[in-house]
Amino acid sequence: MADEPEEIVPGLTVPVGMFEDIEDLKAKVAWLTAQLEALTGDSGDETGKASADDEDATAGREGADDEGEEEEWQYPPFILLLDPPQYDDELRALIEWVEGVLVPGYLGEPSPDARWCHLWWEHPVAVARLHAAWLAWQECTDPASCGYTGPSVWHRDHLDPALRELRSSAGPFGGCTKGEHQIGHRLPSLVPSAWTHAEE
Repeated sequence: MADEPEEIVPGLTVPVGMFEDIEDLKAKVAWLTAQLEALTGDSGDETGKASADDEDATAGREGADDEGEEEEWQYPPFILLLDPPQYDDELRALIEWVEGVLVPGYLGEPSPDARWCHLWWEHPVAVARLHAAWLAWQECTDPASCGYTGPSVWHRDHLDPALRELRSSAGPFGGCTKGEHQIGHRLPSLVPSAWTHAEE
């Protein structure tokens, strides 16, 4: 093999830190070039294609993640906006909550000043108000979303106003206690189970 000519290195005096600065600059220029190619979509080599493909894959994953998050964080729709069979399923769950939580815990004997209809689900206004109170209850009794003051807020802002409107003489049960309504009355403690009604 022929002798290779010796590489001539000029005798320059370079400050010690300058080599590190030059390497840093080279790395920065390479990074900026890659960013520019990725943004403009202009790539002349396979590396650019790979980075564009990576971006597409990342965008696809982000889109999928966004869809997953949307599905995960969707709120239940208001009951009056539902059609059967979703309405029936939501009403069955609402009846279970009203009869299992609200009636035994919060309602006393009906009176002219505090009316109640044992077939409340036949009153659309009552269904709407009770469903709204139930949705709020689900959120306000979860310490993760409302902390420890959630139940207090639920009583003050949701339950008390709903019961005042429902049980007032001008509320949806106004005709029931006067005997003008065909639905019979009984004490709230005797409310039948929603599942019993479903089986009948």
